Amino acid sequence: SLLHFQASAPEKPPEETQTPEELAFYAPNYLCLTILAVILFPPLGLIAIFFSYKTSQANKNSEWDDAYLNSGRTGWLDVFAILIGLGIIYAYTLFM
Repeated sequence: SLLHFQASAPEKPPEETQTPEELAFYAPNYLCLTILAVILFPPLGLIAIFFSYKTSQANKNSEWDDAYLNSGRTGWLDVFAILIGLGIIYAYTLFM
């Protein structure tokens, strides 16, 4: 009875691996820029972390449209967060 149960247990489906052509489509998730954005201006940096995560998940699931859309959002949020953070630091050092 136990052997019959073990033999009929469903096997794990094989993990889907992406082809080299699919790996070439990966959208950048800007992880280093996102970390810098979190350090310099956390309100936008934390939102950028969310979109960076969404980009990585979409890349893993071969959802290229979502990956590139979220990658663009991440990049813009990173740039704005870094510029705002540097502006705050500049204003603080200039006027304090």
